[in-house]
Amino acid sequence: MNIIIMSVFAGVLGTGLGGLFTALLGYRTDKAISVLLSFAGGVMTSIVFVELIPEAITHAGMSVCVAGLVVGVVVVLLLNEAIDMVSGLAGAKTLLHESFQEFYHENKMFAGERSKLRAGMLMFFVIGLHNLPEGLAIGAAGNHDMNFGLTLALMIGLHNIPEGMAIGAPLISGGLGHRKAVLMTLLAGAPTVLGAAIGVLVGSISDAALAFSYAIAGGAMLYAVFGEILPQTMVISKDRVPTIVSLAGILCGMMLTRI
Repeated sequence: MNIIIMSVFAGVLGTGLGGLFTALLGYRTDKAISVLLSFAGGVMTSIVFVELIPEAITHAGMSVCVAGLVVGVVVVLLLNEAIDMVSGLAGAKTLLHESFQEFYHENKMFAGERSKLRAGMLMFFVIGLHNLPEGLAIGAAGNHDMNFGLTLALMIGLHNIPEGMAIGAPLISGGLGHRKAVLMTLLAGAPTVLGAAIGVLVGSISDAALAFSYAIAGGAMLYAVFGEILPQTMVISKDRVPTIVSLAGILCGMMLTRI
């Protein structure tokens, strides 16, 4: 039960806080969101290389770790492809956009009143895509070592705040009410809880299954950071600030994991 509670705080409250900050403080600039996401991406990278990969290698060796990393990347790629096909935006995943409104396809999502529900569902699946493996990591880690799970939950929650802001901003600017936008960001974090439950179940099977769970989560996180977050933040920011901030995030994450 403690693991599920941790996943709720990391996922639901993390993204929800981001949406709440956007609703209270107003629309944040793309560059501000870019910086926050870059820092969060650095923190996530440190989680993978300092915690998840070493733990996976310790429990099952390099081959299982590498296999899990590959599976994590492939799963996210396939889910991205499915989302793009369902939303009618096939091929959009290869594009680098000039703003987070474009990145989240705001123009297509808010073309009319009837499209708002479709927009909300699309946003839910996109965020859930990232939150499922994060929950998997929390569940597997917490089931093995509660302190390790708590550390991951805190760092993933930190990562989810700017992600919630990046989602809340286009929702609100697209015409969705503040309360509904905050609720949507809360729901977007819910798959973290499902991922945590799966992580607990799979991680309790054997050391190899635990290691595979760590590696799958790590591969999915790495693709999210290097395949989506950092490329977009650099294009939107149009300078080297995201690179510097992401490096600061890596260093900060490394220090936090040793507290």
